[in-house]
Parts: sequence; C-alpha cells; structure tokens
Amino acid sequence: MTLRRCALLAAVIATSTAASAPLRADVPTLTIYTYNSFVSEWGPGPALQKEFEGTCGCRIDWVALEDGAALLSRLKLEGEETDADIVLGIDTNLTAETKATGLVLPHDVDLSAVKLPIAWNDADFVPYDYGYFAFVYDSEKLPDPPQSLAELARAGDTPKLIYMDPRTSTPGLGLLLWVREVLGNEAAGAWKNIAKKTLTVTKGWSEGYGLFLKGEAPLVLSYTTSPAYHQMVENTDRYKAVNFAEGNYLQVEVAARLNTSDQPELAQKFLAFLISRPAQEKIPTTNWMYPAIDLGDALPEAFRKLPVPAKSLLMPQDKVAANRSAWIDEWLNSAGQ
Repeated sequence: MTLRRCALLAAVIATSTAASAPLRADVPTLTIYTYNSFVSEWGPGPALQKEFEGTCGCRIDWVALEDGAALLSRLKLEGEETDADIVLGIDTNLTAETKATGLVLPHDVDLSAVKLPIAWNDADFVPYDYGYFAFVYDSEKLPDPPQSLAELARAGDTPKLIYMDPRTSTPGLGLLLWVREVLGNEAAGAWKNIAKKTLTVTKGWSEGYGLFLKGEAPLVLSYTTSPAYHQMVENTDRYKAVNFAEGNYLQVEVAARLNTSDQPELAQKFLAFLISRPAQEKIPTTNWMYPAIDLGDALPEAFRKLPVPAKSLLMPQDKVAANRSAWIDEWLNSAGQ
C-alpha cells in the first residue's frame, strides 16, 4: 500500500515471523496476510505483534507479499484453501473484489472511534490508516515540479519519474484511477505522454521509492505523508510532496477476517485491537500514514503541519471493480508496458 512503507530502507524484507517466542502446540496461531513493508523491522508489524501477543495468549504468523494487489491475487488463487485468518493491506479500491471472493466475514468491531475523510460504515472491512497519493520530488534536483495531473501528463520527456505497476501495487492502481478520475476519456493520451517521462515502472512501492532516494529520478509516486519521514528521521526538508490542483486520490487501507479461519474470535479480537489507541499511535511513525482514529496532540507535529489536499478524490468501489481490468488494459496499450 509507502513511505508510510519505510521499509524502503530495508531493501529486501523477509516474509516474517518476527520475534516471537517458540511456538507451543497449545498456543493458537493467527495467520495474517499483509504486505512486506508492514512487517519489516521499521514497519508497524513487529510492535503490533509484540503488544497483541502479550495479551492474547496466541502467536501471529505473518505472510508477506509485495503489495495489496498481490494480496487479492493470492486470495483469489487459494480460495477456500487459504491459510489466512486475516488479510491486512488491501485498500478501498480492492474491497469490492475482495468481498466478491466470498471469503470475507463481517468484522463485528465497534467503529465509533474511526475518523476518516469519508464516512465509514462498512460491516466487512476495518480501516486502520489512510493517506493521499502524491508525487514526491527532490527539491534539490527539481525546484519546479508539476503542479497538476494535467501538467504531468503534457507532452515532453521531462521530468523523469518513477511509479508502480497497477497490476501489483495499490499505489500504482491509485495512480491509474487518479488519472482516469481527473482526465476521463483523455487517459489513454495522458499515459502515452507519461510513458515518455517514465524512467521505470516498479512492481511495488518500496522498490520505486528506493530508486528515487538513490537519485535515479527526481519524481516518484508516493504519499503526501512521505516528507514527514524525512523530516522526523533524517531532519531534512529536501523531499516534498505536491498537492495537485485537481485534488489528490485518497487511499484507505483496511483489514478483514476470513470465513475460512479456524480462529474467528481471535481474528475479531485482532481487528478490534488494530483500531485501539495503543495500536493506532504506532501507525504514523512506522507506516507513515494518517491513523484511522483521532489521536489529537499525540499525532506527531510533522503530520499536523503537512498540507492537506484541497480536494480528495475517490471512486466508488463498485465502479473500480467493474472497470479495473479494462483500465489496466488501456494503460498497458497506451504506456507500452
């Protein structure tokens, strides 16, 4: 789903059974499918695991894939044979298709504390963070970045940029929908122009952002919250995000329990824990996204000072599900990938 995924510094992350006590036969195991940066050393997974295992009398077994789109593909492939009790890391662009697998069980979690830019009353998916897609730029190499999606999509071969594949990455899919939402039937032409500026299209966010930090291109698809990481951890304002004139596309990341699970009550308990204050306080400085509840002054100052897009864009879930395949084909044909 970023510098929120600050695993970019981890380069390659193991799928993970992060620091747990040896598994005893009588200890129930909760298997959670997620994306790899969530369970990296710098991600929220290890801290959440330690705290939850301290209260649940259980063990968490993480199974990590590249990104949210890969999680959905894995669930579709495995179907009712999946080992997962919970899937964590898909977003609202994929919830309709995830529910269509027939694997999702209602969460039965009290969501009254949830506070998002949109109303949330979904009975199946629990939101745990959110953010806005944005192009992040290196201000030392690109002092005047594009200020709108239309400007980014104009003819020309500069500035060079990096983004992610919409078939495998939720940020990549977010950009696909962002272009479609803003430019409509002009999207195909926009992709042709963007292709001339594209250094590379990466499978996932971590790879793409890592290349950006190595100086391979001055512009990369990421999040409006990415600069907070650089400010808080590296004490630099060099990397900045652009709030586009047309608005920025919203991402809400969610988790769900599966009806094939042999630990339904434990899975429900974890989902409730995920939006508890102790868990949510870990999200901003590990996943580098906004928390799903209001932390008040506990939200780091760097986040409170971030410019918020004037307009947040988000397509209805059903519209995404109905058109995702066709729009990916349009991108493939136009961008020449």
